[in-house]
Amino acid sequence: MILQAIHWNFDPEIFEIWGHGVRWYGLMFAFAFFFGYIIMKKYFTHDKLKEELLEKLSIYVFLGTLIGARLGHTLFYQPEYYLSRPHEILFVWEGGLASHGAAVGILLALWLYARKINVPYLWILDRVVIVVALGGFFIRMGNFFNSEIYGIETSLPWGVIFERKGETVPRHPTQIYEALSYLLIFIGLHFHFLKIRAKQLNGQIFGIFLVLLFSARFFIEFIKQDQVGFEATMKLNMGQWLSLPFIAIGIGLIFWVQKNKKELQEHSKS
Repeated sequence: MILQAIHWNFDPEIFEIWGHGVRWYGLMFAFAFFFGYIIMKKYFTHDKLKEELLEKLSIYVFLGTLIGARLGHTLFYQPEYYLSRPHEILFVWEGGLASHGAAVGILLALWLYARKINVPYLWILDRVVIVVALGGFFIRMGNFFNSEIYGIETSLPWGVIFERKGETVPRHPTQIYEALSYLLIFIGLHFHFLKIRAKQLNGQIFGIFLVLLFSARFFIEFIKQDQVGFEATMKLNMGQWLSLPFIAIGIGLIFWVQKNKKELQEHSKS
């Protein structure tokens, strides 16, 4: 059975410059923002907004993602370690980023951005979360290159032996499962957005995004290896518990938009 598995021993470092390695994870992170910028530019052009507003948005999202993801990891997964060594929270290059923390960071950053340029909060959320889903695809591919955040043992033919981590048995490539889920969510949301944006149902795309993305995350967590020791005693791991509020908010938002559809459309015309 092991002979049928995929042996993965990929070097996460592409090359080295002046003693510092350039890693595939960093390249995937850059791809997330590069392609996200291109797509958002199309959205902004359609809405007749200046490109300088998009440049500001990129800065807000980048900082929200980085700060939120880092704080999310340190506070949700290893609080005792980092609270006793708070200076190490700044050591982002050592790894440790949590997607749920990134989600909170992006939401706060977009709230500040919406206030700054005076646009409806749900209006900007509906656009940004589409490219966030695409960004999730690239980030999880980066995790695959790093041989991290993989799943439990499997006998399936596409199981992966992460040799660089010392594994000797096939495991679920949960990074790939998540990456493909996020890519499909991006494609679906993008075309749904093109279909409904004239209806001005601010909040619908955001609600659908929350339900789809965090539901995918919730179910994939069942076959994902525990990230920290204390999860071994939990029926639902930390990632699942953190996903549930986002799913609930998404469901509530979808129902709220449907209930107030006429009011939202009339308000957009006034």
